[in-house]
Amino acid sequence: MTPLDYTVLAAYVASGLGAFALMGVDKYRALRRRGRIAENTLLLWCGLLGGLGGWLGMLVFRHKIRDRRFFLTVPAMLLAQAGLLAAYLRYWR
Repeated sequence: MTPLDYTVLAAYVASGLGAFALMGVDKYRALRRRGRIAENTLLLWCGLLGGLGGWLGMLVFRHKIRDRRFFLTVPAMLLAQAGLLAAYLRYWR
């Protein structure tokens, strides 16, 4: 693997973990009726290579699964990111 491959992998993992953690924190705050994380912030993290983490966070924490915008957008982001990752591995290495 090249240094660029490690950088892409690190960015993907870091964004995924960040999106997963934000979903968990927002669910925790929702249950305790405290200050919430803005939906646009959650979607931004999911859009910046965090689609897998955001989707797993939705499933694990059962958070935002009834919200139509999240239910449709986050998996679409995940599929787009998987396509970009596959294209990177196939054509840009």
